[in-house]
Amino acid sequence: MAKEKTITKNTTAKPASKPEIQLAFGKINYMLMIGGIVFILLGYMLMSGGGSADPKVFNPAIFDTQRLTVAPIMVVLGYALEVLAIVVNAKD
Repeated sequence: MAKEKTITKNTTAKPASKPEIQLAFGKINYMLMIGGIVFILLGYMLMSGGGSADPKVFNPAIFDTQRLTVAPIMVVLGYALEVLAIVVNAKD
C-alpha cells in the first residue's frame, strides 16, 4: 500500500507589511534640487527692483552689478544644480 502524503497548511498568518515606496531619486538628489531652487529664487529676487516710481525720472540702480552680473550667475548656477540633481546617481 502506498503511503499518503499529508499536506499541512501553515495556520500562522503573517501580518500584512506595508510595501516599500520606491522614489525616483535618492536623498542627495532631492537635496540638490532644493538647493537649485533656492539659488534660482535668490537670483530672481536679486534681479528685481531698481525701478523708479516716476517713469520720467531715470534711476541708475537698474544697471547695478548685482542685477547685471551676480543675479544671472546665481540663476544659471541654480539651473546647473537642477541638471546635476537629475543626472547624479544616488547610492541610497
